[in-house]
Amino acid sequence: MTSQKQLGMILAFVASAVLLTVIQPPFGMAFLAWVAFVPFVIGSLANEKIWPTILTAYIIGLLYWLGNLYWLVPVTIAGWIVLCLYMALYWPAIALSLRYCVQRKVPLWFSLAILVVGAEAAWGWLFSWRFLGHSQFRNIPLIQIADLFGVAGISFIIAMVNGFIAEIIIDLKKRQVCKQANLVGIILTIFVITAALFYGRYRINEASRFIQAGPRIGVVQSNVPVKSGEDTEPAEVSFLNMLSDSRKCLLDAEPNLIIWPETMVEAILDDSYLKLIAEDCTTKIFHNALVRHSNEGANLLIGSFAGNAVMTGGRIEFKTNYNSAFLYEPNQAGPRQHYDKISLVPFGEYLPFKKTLPFMHKILMMLTPYDYDYTLDAGSEYTIFKMPVKNNIYRFGVMICFEDIVPKIARRFAVDKDGNKQADWLVTISNDGWFVKKTGNNIKASTELGQRMAICVFRAIENRLSVIRCANTGISCLIDSSGNIKNDFPAGTLNKKAVQRTGQSGWFADKIFIDKRITIFSKNGQLLDIVCAICLILTIAVSIYKLR
Repeated sequence: MTSQKQLGMILAFVASAVLLTVIQPPFGMAFLAWVAFVPFVIGSLANEKIWPTILTAYIIGLLYWLGNLYWLVPVTIAGWIVLCLYMALYWPAIALSLRYCVQRKVPLWFSLAILVVGAEAAWGWLFSWRFLGHSQFRNIPLIQIADLFGVAGISFIIAMVNGFIAEIIIDLKKRQVCKQANLVGIILTIFVITAALFYGRYRINEASRFIQAGPRIGVVQSNVPVKSGEDTEPAEVSFLNMLSDSRKCLLDAEPNLIIWPETMVEAILDDSYLKLIAEDCTTKIFHNALVRHSNEGANLLIGSFAGNAVMTGGRIEFKTNYNSAFLYEPNQAGPRQHYDKISLVPFGEYLPFKKTLPFMHKILMMLTPYDYDYTLDAGSEYTIFKMPVKNNIYRFGVMICFEDIVPKIARRFAVDKDGNKQADWLVTISNDGWFVKKTGNNIKASTELGQRMAICVFRAIENRLSVIRCANTGISCLIDSSGNIKNDFPAGTLNKKAVQRTGQSGWFADKIFIDKRITIFSKNGQLLDIVCAICLILTIAVSIYKLR
């Protein structure tokens, strides 16, 4: 390869890396998503030699992921590196597959759409982040098709447009623009976009016939930066601050449910443990304070820890350890409803390879800031919380931390095994204090906070369920079942604009609305993702075979 061609290919991959970066929050240049993959396609096909193309794609892809997942560094350097090494594999995978498809005369507007969605499905198996479709979270009419195909449907359309534009540019150089495949491509592309927008408008307009008013919900947002291996604020201080805001919320807005963020009550609130400890223990003090607060008239959803505690030889031992959510109900003496987090975060909540590769597990332990194995246990039951209010019994599911980026989790809460809707809304509680930086009295949010909020929009549309977010350091907000992020509220102290609620404490309360529609996605799941992933894998396999 000549140095000029090499430089052109590198610049093409870099251009796509830059474009794919700025289409996501906080940059918000979502319109560039429709051309973001065009340089990548041209760079992938620019040279007849495959191995320099694959190597360049991997290196640029790795730099792209390392830069865009920088916010993982304070939490887990090992996890950041391993995750990025894995995610970067899909750039050369797409490039290799594209070259094979072109050789087989498969139009780019078709092949790129399948390969991109397949790649997103594959890396989403580990971490569903920075999909093409996520960039369009504010394009409300377009993204309504998520209730059919999930976010993959939006990614497919955007990649289809990218492929068509790349095809035209390449054919312009060959003076073959007027070929039949391009005519078919432009007709199909316009038809698909028009159909998606028409469907979106239809679903938005019909919503009022299926939506009814629900209870008023209050959200308490704490503002406590978290740093691995360090206590940045005493647990007692953060607890009292949240309790104060929670009581103001109850007094001023009279909500039926008040939500606190993930793990911000730093205590094990499992009944088996509470029975074994003294009244003057901090955990018991927290628990009693929460009981008194709930008896003041509101249900309290609290993020804390749980575990099966037993007394062994005069010492308390835990057979299990969970990241959990507990519901404190007014004047409720019996066992509390709770949910134990099912989808744990690798490196963040457990270290892999403990049983399969013990030597690797020991190496990873040395890279953590802790001198103990902090591995949590995964829950097994998708708890549907039931909350009586006057003559109604409301039901909701709770996603903890990064569970809100996993479509399967929201789906399992949305419908039962028979496909009947079993939740009235979804709650996501998160501790995003890991992803902010404190300098003096200022707290600067990373890109993680805004991107998580954007991803939550698709969980709402996929299942036609309002999603209410409660996050330490932000962004706490209400998202309706059409994907609108509500910026205002009747009562509260947080910033009126949702995206500006980072790095602040306070509360807000608002009425939630219940959507009775059951979606195809809720019933059938990620069919488009699976089909495209299979196509990608088969194309890679055939491409490698041909290379041999």
